[in-house]
Amino acid sequence: MEAQKSLYPKEYATPVHPTEGGGAQIVESHSLIPDALFHAFATFGVLMSPNLPLSRRQHEMITTVVSVTNRCVY
Repeated sequence: MEAQKSLYPKEYATPVHPTEGGGAQIVESHSLIPDALFHAFATFGVLMSPNLPLSRRQHEMITTVVSVTNRCVY
């Protein structure tokens, strides 16, 4: 999971609520196939790349619209 951290935007560098162990066990507990979870997080990191033509603001706008459309409340 550490390999993907370098792909994420700088705002993701510091946990809001840091925990002992960094919460990796929580992430891993969401998948019975940790390798699949690894690729999902890597995909997210690549999609948020600052080298893409969309700005961070546009990424967040798209995320918000998709969440509302899907009725996500988190």
